[in-house]
Amino acid sequence: MRSINGRGLFSGTGLIITGLAVTLVALVFPIWSYADRSGTGVDTLNATTVSTRFGPLSALDREFVTKVRLAGLWELPAGRQAAERGTTKAVRTAGEHLVEGHAFLDERVRDVAAQLGLELPNQPSEQQRAWLATLSSAHGRQYDTQFANILRGAHGKVFGLVAQVRANTRNSLVRDLADDANTTVLDHITVLEATGLVDFDALARDAASASAPPLTVSPAPPGPEDSPSPPVPATPSPAPSYSLPPAATGPPQEDDRREGGPKGADGPKGASSRS
Repeated sequence: MRSINGRGLFSGTGLIITGLAVTLVALVFPIWSYADRSGTGVDTLNATTVSTRFGPLSALDREFVTKVRLAGLWELPAGRQAAERGTTKAVRTAGEHLVEGHAFLDERVRDVAAQLGLELPNQPSEQQRAWLATLSSAHGRQYDTQFANILRGAHGKVFGLVAQVRANTRNSLVRDLADDANTTVLDHITVLEATGLVDFDALARDAASASAPPLTVSPAPPGPEDSPSPPVPATPSPAPSYSLPPAATGPPQEDDRREGGPKGADGPKGASSRS
């Protein structure tokens, strides 16, 4: 009897039972091994993500929305300035593209931020103000060259961020905004390069020597209360054509939502009804 049972393990029925057991173990093991994801990237992502009716909103999503607003705060004045002061038609055309593109994106980002309940900055960053000051102090051919290279360098850096957000966001509003930003940034890169003044060797050297830390994804975008520096003009010139985009209002209050939006909201044409 023992010999029969011993051979039974290797019989057809025994092999089938053994195969089923191995399959069951293979199916159960991944579930067990991935059950504890503490300390992983997924764990960090979930900890900094908030739920919205448009899909999960990650820290990188919020950072991206803020950066779209910041781009418009300095590139709109720079575009207006180039459209007036450029010494060549190509430079003036590039300035016009910047104005059109960022006027559109600024209205879009204000609308997205209002729907997601995010606050937006109303002043350019310190670096962006420095770029504007550099352009304002330049004249003639020097101005054209500075404009083309400063703006081309800035657009090249943001291009990768737009692609990263577009590829990974789970929020439909952020995804649509990234599509618009991608189209706009690529158009601006194209017209800036069409000036014939972009120093591609310098761009390559800057990229090779860049040692900046990775993008910091904050849990929330900086709002007016997070901007300790007092408001400063975008350029030394008080000319109205160099003014900043309209200030971004905060998320609508509950009473405002019931009444159809904040009263007296300041914003681009057509944006007040959605802010």
